[in-house]
Amino acid sequence: MSWKSKGFDPNPKSMVTKKLTLLLCIGCFCAGMLFSDRMWTVPEAEDKTISRAMGVKDERLKLISEGCDPIRKDVKHESKDILNEVSRTHNAIQTLDKTISNLEMELAATRAVQESIINGSPISDELKIPETNGKRKYLMVVGINTAFSSRKRRDSVRATWMPQGEERKKLEEEKGIIMRFVIGHSATSGGILDRAIEAEDRKHGDFLRLEHVEGYLELSAKTKTYFATAAALWDADFYVKVDDDVHVNIATLGATLARHRTKPRVYIGCMKSGPVLAQKGVRYHEPEHWKFGEEGNKYFRHATGQLYAISRDLASYISINQHVLHKYANEDVSLGSWFIGLDVDHIDDRSLCCGTTDCEWKAQAGSVCVASFDWTCSGICKSVERMKDVHRRCGEGKNALWTEA
Repeated sequence: MSWKSKGFDPNPKSMVTKKLTLLLCIGCFCAGMLFSDRMWTVPEAEDKTISRAMGVKDERLKLISEGCDPIRKDVKHESKDILNEVSRTHNAIQTLDKTISNLEMELAATRAVQESIINGSPISDELKIPETNGKRKYLMVVGINTAFSSRKRRDSVRATWMPQGEERKKLEEEKGIIMRFVIGHSATSGGILDRAIEAEDRKHGDFLRLEHVEGYLELSAKTKTYFATAAALWDADFYVKVDDDVHVNIATLGATLARHRTKPRVYIGCMKSGPVLAQKGVRYHEPEHWKFGEEGNKYFRHATGQLYAISRDLASYISINQHVLHKYANEDVSLGSWFIGLDVDHIDDRSLCCGTTDCEWKAQAGSVCVASFDWTCSGICKSVERMKDVHRRCGEGKNALWTEA
């Protein structure tokens, strides 16, 4: 029987096809094995990576729990460095502020000297050697505002609350308290009024003469000139303005101001906000009333004019800017306006404005007033006759200056 009859084809082509199929199957099997091996290898690598990361995290948590986290240590160290740098910067700023303040005081003194030379007026010995070089520091300068016609008022003050002669000098040297009557010049320079003041000054030596022409309508200008001149002459913590018909307890005033010594810009007085008077012919009429709004409006808060005090920085500010500071009709309003817009601490202290009846029972109760006057008179009514009586009833005692101030 032949191969064909049994269904077999001895054709070589058929044999090649079978071999090729067999090889193809083997190749597919090997490729499948290779692919399966790679699929199982990748998750294993990922597991190892995850395991390693978890190990690092556990180690980090352990370090943090033991307070040994190097990153946290670096953060703490950086924070400490930043705080130290901030502290050093703050100290440097404070030192710079103090230096600037001293330079401003020296500049004010130099300007005062230059203006005196330009105006051809004599320069006082105190002005030639200003006290702003740090050699002598005072607690306060008390300027008692007075006029040519107020000789009897000045004598009543000298006989009561203002120390005289060697005692006044001792007060300056030991307590750092300067006290002067403040007055300018008459419209006729060198006239009889000026000569009378010069004679009085030779006798008592308690005047501060200003480069200012006296006049009731010029009180704002006088106030400005007083603070500028006082700041040029004496380096003090506070500069006080008081009228010559007001009773003052100097030791109590010094103690009151000393409580605010650490504050840079202080404005102390009995703060008020009176009406802006638009009607002509009345006392305290304000010609520029329209600047304060509609009729019937009130002024901004400011210290009443009988007595107030400002710190050194504010006196220096007035001195440096005196040529551009606006003057209103009322000097206490003018002063208050100069501080609007500045970072100033307004201190409302009612002990600076006691009545002449209230001050007696307050003194008996141990709460001595700084200043006493009658509101109805804007000072002590008939002060020449009544100053001694008010001093007897409301005074702090002669020894208070040497035990309290």
